[in-house]
Amino acid sequence: MSVLTEERVGLTTVHVAEGLLRAMVVRGALESAGIPVVLSYEKVSSLPEAAEHTGQVHVMVPVEWQEEAEKLLSARPRPGEVFSVPPGTQSPANG
Repeated sequence: MSVLTEERVGLTTVHVAEGLLRAMVVRGALESAGIPVVLSYEKVSSLPEAAEHTGQVHVMVPVEWQEEAEKLLSARPRPGEVFSVPPGTQSPANG
């Protein structure tokens, strides 16, 4: 079985989240802006209740969308908007 690297499939990691649920929040923000997203993670358990605790989840986008995705993820909220980065998340560029 061969594993495709990020370079071969034209994807790049724009965010690393701790847990699948946090990664899904980031994916939702990107997809709502029209940016295609792929989540990459290793499942640590087959139990449904363990789905939240998958460890690190790489949020990946096509290389041509990288700049726009990073701008969106680093944007500050406008006055009156509710915005929060889940604790325990890190960006590959920052950590």
